[in-house]
Amino acid sequence: MRILLLTQWFQPEVMLKGLPFAKALAARGHDVEVVTGFPNYPGGRIYPGYRLRMHQKEMMDGISVHRVWLYPSHDRSAPRRILNYCSFALSVLIFTPWIIKKKPDVIYVYNLVTLGAVAFMLRRLWGCRVLMDIQDLWPESVAGSGMMNNAFFLERLTRFCNRIYCGADALAVLSPGFKNNLIARGLSQEKVDVVYNWCDEESLARDVPGDVLRNDLALAGKFVVLFAGTMGAQQGLDAVLEAAALCLGRFPDVRFVLAGGGTEKDRLAKKAADKKLSNVIFLPFRPAEAMGEVFGLADALLVHLKDDPVFRVTIPSKTQAGLFMGRPLIMAVQGDAAELVAQAGAGVICRPEDPEDLVRAVGKLAGLSADARKLLGEKARLFYEQRLSLQAGAAQFEEVFARIAVAAG
Repeated sequence: MRILLLTQWFQPEVMLKGLPFAKALAARGHDVEVVTGFPNYPGGRIYPGYRLRMHQKEMMDGISVHRVWLYPSHDRSAPRRILNYCSFALSVLIFTPWIIKKKPDVIYVYNLVTLGAVAFMLRRLWGCRVLMDIQDLWPESVAGSGMMNNAFFLERLTRFCNRIYCGADALAVLSPGFKNNLIARGLSQEKVDVVYNWCDEESLARDVPGDVLRNDLALAGKFVVLFAGTMGAQQGLDAVLEAAALCLGRFPDVRFVLAGGGTEKDRLAKKAADKKLSNVIFLPFRPAEAMGEVFGLADALLVHLKDDPVFRVTIPSKTQAGLFMGRPLIMAVQGDAAELVAQAGAGVICRPEDPEDLVRAVGKLAGLSADARKLLGEKARLFYEQRLSLQAGAAQFEEVFARIAVAAG
């Protein structure tokens, strides 16, 4: 099968469904080509080694990658962000018919509804089929970002998005909640497939001993709860600090390690220091490929988001990473993410922004034997491999591609 990937972001940008996904499809015997932009995310500046031009072709691990012009921008300016999206879509429309020499059977569109209409025009030209991979529900994600609050424009954006979603031959979504949302908009249940995201398997190193780091941080003999990732407003980590304060008296051998960066990190670190939370340790940001040692010191991994209805239909990427690393999870997120951990039998679920319930969950895991926690970790890893891995996801996408391609014939 010939598959064309349309995605505004691609390696060397950090892109989960970029080069690893293309390689996985190619390894399954498919002819894969990519049309993408010039790398500039997240800073809005073109990466070293590239310069803006109308078209550039390169080979990346055997995959043909075509880059077309776009207006680079990733700030919070709504007009510049719109120009960023629309300029790429226009370049795709103009250049793709000339640079793709072999007609694809399926066009895979990554996320952006601005690429939907373009993909439909290419579908008319080539007689192929279009699958859209929905990672952000528009217009909800646009409104939630604060970039567009005008009711008039949001209402029209809603109509546009619904037309795009209905116009695709198939839709892939990252959670059952996303699927229910689209069905409520009038889409057929058979048209929407849940394909869970995977994690950055190539970068994350599993089974790296954390003994040296444990000793460096004076964590020998302690039960370590690790939160690894962005520390922003959406994570609601004040509740974690409150839980840590409660643990000082109830579970003195528990330590909370918060590793990463984010807009809230400095404030949280100061708050922990002011409250004399000796059981809380902050570690600096590390790239994914250097996180193995940090995961290695964890007895449990914490996933925490604010108690907001929007998060009930999302699955934070920390979920996949935690399951992949084979550690018990403390899931302080309601909805689809909690259901996933329950299905895996890989941890404890608690209410978000509820320090008492988080302490209960920590105490439950800390009270288990090392063998019992090891079994939870093994369940986590097995569930990931079977349901959430890159290979499992590629196989699901392959099935959907085949289904809609047959319908085209």
